[in-house]
Amino acid sequence: MSDLNVAVVGATGLVGSEFLRILEHWTVPIKSLSLYASDRSAGTPLQFQGSDLRVEETSDDSFKGIDIALFSAGADVSERFAPVAVRSGAVVVDNSSAFRMDPDAPLVIPEVNPNDLEKHQGIIANPNCSTIQMLVALYPLHQINPIKRIIVSTYQAVAGTGTAAVDELNQQIRQVMEGEKTSPKVYPHQIAFNVIPFVDDFLDNGYTVEEWKMVSETRKILHLPDMPVSATCVRVPVYLSHSEAVNVELSNPMSPEEAREVLSRAPGVEVVDDPANQMYPLALTATGRDEVFVGRVREGLSHPNSLAMWIVADDLRKGAALNAVQIAEEILRRNLLLSR
Repeated sequence: MSDLNVAVVGATGLVGSEFLRILEHWTVPIKSLSLYASDRSAGTPLQFQGSDLRVEETSDDSFKGIDIALFSAGADVSERFAPVAVRSGAVVVDNSSAFRMDPDAPLVIPEVNPNDLEKHQGIIANPNCSTIQMLVALYPLHQINPIKRIIVSTYQAVAGTGTAAVDELNQQIRQVMEGEKTSPKVYPHQIAFNVIPFVDDFLDNGYTVEEWKMVSETRKILHLPDMPVSATCVRVPVYLSHSEAVNVELSNPMSPEEAREVLSRAPGVEVVDDPANQMYPLALTATGRDEVFVGRVREGLSHPNSLAMWIVADDLRKGAALNAVQIAEEILRRNLLLSR
């Protein structure tokens, strides 16, 4: 197909920066790349393929001639401008929570439910980072041995909150090491040298929004509206890459050896599982990588058909920007652009 006109909305944020790094080496030819953000960031120069591109303020006129618009600027911006982009002829891949549970917007992980793209009406939602890495790892097992129940605990890096959270962790580490008092602003408590069992706001049922995202998104992506899922989401003092402890009940028994064999063949998955030699997925080694890493696969002791495992992935790449770009690739492969 001819070269694409691509827009990135939220280009100056952490995910926006990751979009640029991925698109820099994208095999799809880009005719033009337009960068957008808020009025505060307008005029900021960003490097792309050896040239300086100026960030512009997002407006109603930003999407004329755009084929694909990658959004990562928050739900309010997406709700305001994603429909504008679609009316201008662009397909929107949105990284916010704005459209994830919209019945008219497919919620897609390309390794799991790419066929859902066929019914898109211009907006495709990118799932929550924690949901993405969990289902990339679990879906290959689900295909041959259907899942009956999922229990997950997450250990989420501060990058998932944004630049301000990364800066706060940096500042608090320095303050603690120098014997100073910390003054949390991004999180309700000090995050440095601490673990906070709170990600996003609390709901009336005692779960947080982040936990409920994992429940509702898993059900939508797998087309299993009654799937039992329970999540506990925790913020940890790690810069990048989320980790998850997952216990999954399957329909039939499956040995850890069989599970590892299935996962070793799965797209987007890398098995790192040799505990005797201290080999298992780590946030440090997952950072900057595209794969979802799975290890410590073992029998679940709570149910005869259950498995326990440890899943790690870079939350800015596969958990956000990379998954969105892979969605764009699948749109092109299936000839699902609005503008062509």
